[in-house]
Amino acid sequence: MDIYEAMQKRMTIRDFSDKPVDESVIEKIINAGFLAPTNNHMRDWHFILLNDREKRAKIIEQTMKQVSPKAAQGIVNRWGLTDPSQRDMYYDAIPKQVSMLLTSACLLLPCFRQEANMLKPKSLSDLNGFASIWLCIENLLLAAAAEGVFGVTRIPFDDERVQLKNFLNIPAGYEIPCWIALGYPADNARRASQVQINVKDRIHRDSW
Repeated sequence: MDIYEAMQKRMTIRDFSDKPVDESVIEKIINAGFLAPTNNHMRDWHFILLNDREKRAKIIEQTMKQVSPKAAQGIVNRWGLTDPSQRDMYYDAIPKQVSMLLTSACLLLPCFRQEANMLKPKSLSDLNGFASIWLCIENLLLAAAAEGVFGVTRIPFDDERVQLKNFLNIPAGYEIPCWIALGYPADNARRASQVQINVKDRIHRDSW
């Protein structure tokens, strides 16, 4: 599969089958992440695999709350979203925030070195490490797609992030950008429709 095909096939999946992902495939996918460029050349990234189901369930239970479909509709309305496809995506996604983490074949927590306060940066340069880890994550997701493995990211809330760092003994100076749930799609797995973009409308020559 070439890179363009992987980009086209990459999809967000929140409904997973019971089929396990071989550890060698997970290592191959993570290795692809380490091929991404970094701001300081050091690739100071680590990955916690939460594949002990009991420990995973305990951590998720203590850090997250289940949201019902009805509550999800209220959230979407409060956000004031008007695009039908965007609203539809959130109606599906919000109630699955817990189940997608519990049922994925592989649950990853990437960690990256972050010395400055990520939520109160003094300049954009303070976020260089944050930008770099997302290059790593996109590499990882594209490599997963090439292996027929799909998934979803979830950015933790601030208190959730603090709890995760404590539960998992993550050293000071490291941050968690997201959860990454990976696995093979369930037979009825839903793929949200993307907003259609004409790229020519988004390219500006010399000035906006």
